[in-house]
Amino acid sequence: MASEYNGDILIVDDTPNNLRFLSTTLTQQGYKVRSVTDGLMALTVAQAAKPDLILLDIKMPNIDGYEVCQRLKANEQTREIPVIFLSALDEVLDKVKAFTVGGVDYITKPFQLEEVLARIETHLSLRAAQKEIRKLNGELEQRVRQRTAQLEKEIAQRMQAQERLLHIALHDVLTGLPNRAWFMKHLDHLLKQVTQQPGYQFAVLLLDCDRFQSINDSLGHSWGDRLLVSIARRIELCLQPGTTLSRLGGDEFTILLKDIKSLSDATRIAQDIHQELASPFQLGEYQVFTNVSIGIVLGSESYEQPEHLLRDADTAMYQAKAKGKACYQMFDSTMHHRALTNLQLEIDLRKALERNEFVVYYQPIISLMTNQIVGFEALVRWLHPQEGLIPPIKFIPIAEETGLIMAIDLCVMRQACLQLRNWQKEGLADKSLTISVNLSVKHFVSFNLLQQIDTILAETGLDGQNLKLEITESDIMKNPEFASQIIVQLKNQQIQFIVDDFGTGYSSLSYLHRLPIDTLKIDRSFIMRIGNKGENIGIIQAIMALANSLGMNAIAEGVETLEQLEPIKRLNCQFCQGFLFSRPLEAEAVRKVLATGL
Repeated sequence: MASEYNGDILIVDDTPNNLRFLSTTLTQQGYKVRSVTDGLMALTVAQAAKPDLILLDIKMPNIDGYEVCQRLKANEQTREIPVIFLSALDEVLDKVKAFTVGGVDYITKPFQLEEVLARIETHLSLRAAQKEIRKLNGELEQRVRQRTAQLEKEIAQRMQAQERLLHIALHDVLTGLPNRAWFMKHLDHLLKQVTQQPGYQFAVLLLDCDRFQSINDSLGHSWGDRLLVSIARRIELCLQPGTTLSRLGGDEFTILLKDIKSLSDATRIAQDIHQELASPFQLGEYQVFTNVSIGIVLGSESYEQPEHLLRDADTAMYQAKAKGKACYQMFDSTMHHRALTNLQLEIDLRKALERNEFVVYYQPIISLMTNQIVGFEALVRWLHPQEGLIPPIKFIPIAEETGLIMAIDLCVMRQACLQLRNWQKEGLADKSLTISVNLSVKHFVSFNLLQQIDTILAETGLDGQNLKLEITESDIMKNPEFASQIIVQLKNQQIQFIVDDFGTGYSSLSYLHRLPIDTLKIDRSFIMRIGNKGENIGIIQAIMALANSLGMNAIAEGVETLEQLEPIKRLNCQFCQGFLFSRPLEAEAVRKVLATGL
């Protein structure tokens, strides 16, 4: 639905596909759209055109989005233009920095269209309200100069109008609750009060709805909005007079507990909220269950900025979410230390990509019919200049969280494809030998995945039939329809697909049947359970039966002993990999294996 306030929007993003998508979408919504790909050009256009709103990407050449925003706010002609940051980064510190340099909002890539349109409409409406206030004040001053009759009445009317507009600017339209601007203003006031009154204590509770996105996706945004209103009303039932509930945005709420006596005051409210939300919500004909994860932080004199307190509440909330649904977690300093450690790790990962510090190891995949190597799985390692070889378990989670996994995956793919092509040229590998590369689900929301893989195959000279892509079962099921579209297009290039970690997640058999998958990789956890007498093979047997019925092959992963291998052979599993045959090898060691055999 088009915004009621059609304004001028400047989009700043160095990714052409993002620009095209946003420009087309917003133009269809009735907005006048300008777009640039460079931060310096954005400053020039903003000063000349004075748009009503700027959508600003963070990672760009020349100068990044943070510096662009700082320069805009330092310029008298552009400081009033609201800036919404766009970024694939989703760390709390990134969000805090975005608001610190003057941004009014933060949208995480990949975009949710309804979210982008809602955020734009909110901030354009807020700016319109601010302009209206200035206009009303200007009109009032002019009329005062022209006449003195009914002056008091007019002043009162204007003040009422200003109060209404200010209320709109400081409150959430959907729930009627105070919004982020109100919350941050009052949080700053409480921090000042702590410095003036030693011993004064308050607490912030940050609440994030569990499973809200899945409810939104399945029932639609209108029902999602109704659910948010119902959640807000139930939370209010748990609060005493003087305690303020705010909506930060999306499915996040905050509670300000003033003048508390002890930590138990905050934890008791968290427990009450969990109990109140335990009952189902009735949405039309559907009964929906949801609750909240809560992060709790105590306000103290150690905090100088409200953004830092909100950052720590957010950190604690994510710890609560990691513990399971409907949990709460108090913030402690070790959490902040871990967050800083992760931030440093992210910085090091970015440098590692620039310096080509990632190397590929290769684990053989064996045919159990011929006992010959039929392929290799490419496994990434980080050769750190100070710490040496770092295993993926130490850095892949952060890479996934920050989106750097996409660049790492493509780096591994390029190295592995080039290596296999070199072995072919040397006569060590025939045309049937394949290389398997792991692919993160984040690639499935990329506009140019197909082009990137085409480029790698063209640059390395490797045929598509020699490349296999491994995608975890849980990743596929996050968006099976979109995954199917990507897989079908890549299958046209003879690229094969393997479902990794099969059996550890939840798969819809109907989707699995429709997806053009070639191979199921049996997760190593099932292989490890095989006993000395070949027992505990029921799940493996079921996976083999499923693979056979769907015309797929199977790979047993993590085979380490002969006791594990024998029952796998009896089940007619086609392929195997694990320490029993070989550990992951450096490229030079693989060259020797190909020349002489295992």
